[in-house]
Amino acid sequence: MLFSNGQPLHRPLDLMLMDDECTAMSARPAGGLARPAVTVFVASFCIMVLELVATRLNARHLGSSIYTWTSVIGVVLAGISLGNYLGGRAADRFEPAAALSVCFALCSLSCIQIVLLDNLAGEWLWVWRLSWPVRVFTHIVLVFMLPSTLLGTISPIVTKMALERGLPAGRTVGAIYAWGAAGSIAGTLAAGFALIGVVAVTTIVWLIGGLLLLPAVFYSTRVRRVGVWAVLFLLAMTAGMAPLRLCEAIGTRLALRRPLEPGTIYSHETRYCRVFVKQISSEPDTREFIQDKLTHSKIIMSDITDLQYFYTEIYAAITHGLSVDRDKLAVMVIGGGGYVWPRYVTAKWPGSLVEVVEIDPGITRAAVKAFGLDPRAPIRTIHMDARNYIDGLLENRRLGGTGRQYDFIYGDAVNDFSAPFQLLTKEFNDRVAQLLTERGVYMLTLIDMYDCGGYLGAVVNTMERTFAHVGVYTEADLPDWARNTFVVAGSGRPLDMPTLIKHYPKPLEIRSLNEQGMAYIRAQSRGIMFTDDYAPVENLLAPVVRESARGFLAFKYMNEAAKYQSLGQTQRSIDYYRKAAGTKPALTTEVYSRIGRIYAEQSRYAEAIEAYETALEHNRNSKRPVDIREIEDALEDARSKLLGRREPNE
Repeated sequence: MLFSNGQPLHRPLDLMLMDDECTAMSARPAGGLARPAVTVFVASFCIMVLELVATRLNARHLGSSIYTWTSVIGVVLAGISLGNYLGGRAADRFEPAAALSVCFALCSLSCIQIVLLDNLAGEWLWVWRLSWPVRVFTHIVLVFMLPSTLLGTISPIVTKMALERGLPAGRTVGAIYAWGAAGSIAGTLAAGFALIGVVAVTTIVWLIGGLLLLPAVFYSTRVRRVGVWAVLFLLAMTAGMAPLRLCEAIGTRLALRRPLEPGTIYSHETRYCRVFVKQISSEPDTREFIQDKLTHSKIIMSDITDLQYFYTEIYAAITHGLSVDRDKLAVMVIGGGGYVWPRYVTAKWPGSLVEVVEIDPGITRAAVKAFGLDPRAPIRTIHMDARNYIDGLLENRRLGGTGRQYDFIYGDAVNDFSAPFQLLTKEFNDRVAQLLTERGVYMLTLIDMYDCGGYLGAVVNTMERTFAHVGVYTEADLPDWARNTFVVAGSGRPLDMPTLIKHYPKPLEIRSLNEQGMAYIRAQSRGIMFTDDYAPVENLLAPVVRESARGFLAFKYMNEAAKYQSLGQTQRSIDYYRKAAGTKPALTTEVYSRIGRIYAEQSRYAEAIEAYETALEHNRNSKRPVDIREIEDALEDARSKLLGRREPNE
């Protein structure tokens, strides 16, 4: 007796059905999964490339923080989920090949939308008015939700197409999933190891759009229609990418390119960030070194020893004060930036050992090409993570190698939106301490607000577990509510700052936190200490991020006000100026002096006097008053003109 699946075959019809099934299976074409597999591979490849590009593309507007990564991953997954649902519905209603052609064409169109909306949404004031996490999430939804959804429609349509070919259901679905996962892996590796850092992220988006056009043409039953779209896409790509003046002008006007900031002399996408250098004055030649959205260094090209940032002057005060009896130093600088501080050390202490541990070779390249760093300078640059480099030094010492010791180690690898937590933990501080001489000092730069102080307090808590004496220093007279740069110094002996700064070439007003101030920031941190297992850096930085967002919004208001002022729409200009002052009170003096000038130009002297007096009153109450002689002169002029206009009537 014959059996099939454990059941006896009682009728000849059963044998006939088995013969028909075997015949059908043998008639199936070999390689039936090749086309669906390649299709889903391409779609998944593009999704992952765009996901990684999203974090870099948004860094110029939003910085790179946990908010950015969380929003990108969440939005892309949400888009894929929605696309899977819509793709399943489309697969049941339309012929698969035609549906795939349309979907891939729309996917290529969505790549243009990414470039367009990213450029536009970064300037929309209504988005900037949102709280920072919501602002980050909203920007990414606007830019990446549609492309993720469209790419998510591909997989169910491809699966339906493969099943209609008569292939076994389980094996077919499994193969589609496997090839989709393989495409995701390939896209991740290609973006992370090859594309990002070699070409600009906007160029990657254009290339992905071009790649998505290929299956649109392949599956098309109306080649002419898809061909027209392909031509239009190539024209848009040319306007967005080609290094020709006409293309640059057209692309910028259509928002397919971001206009370069005024004064930009260097711009490049590295593997870690977008770095650019701009000239802010020509006499003297003064330049800024910017990574993503944060200015990291400022320099006067003709005088490297004229330090422009106050935290580097704190470095200098401590270093000079502790090195009066030394001709040469051994220092390590973690984070190169524009290489301003390393060059200062080589200028003041010739022949010193100066090592810069900078993870990004693109930063060093930018400093050489546009920020005055001489590649022959006596600075040894190590391009790797500082944690790994220091571990290597200690391992070499353990194995009997030379035990290099440093007089000073400077940590300058953090910013206001995120920080490499592995360089802030107790375990890392313990390693740093082992590399310092007996009189050595470790100085760490960070950005926080004293009023909040949670992040600063956690750093202090952590440093105090390693160093016997920890001090916190910043610029005097800065308001406690303002975003500020602090230097936290750890050493084996106390630092007497008033004595140390006497050896610095110019007078400094440095604020040293006293015991009461140190107790305050410790309390703000709720006792948190950073370890390799627990370092909630981004959560503690949240107040700084929100304050930075208010600053960005205020300056956007200022730009809008200046634009309307140039167009002669003075009332709208004044409204935006007032919004800027309301958003960032520190701008009040400047804002109302500008409003006063607007009123004075219209001969509305009473309103001008009121505006000037508001500016002066705010300046008198400010912790950082500015030179107001020009405002006082303008006020007197407005008063005399108002008086002169009234006298004839009297």
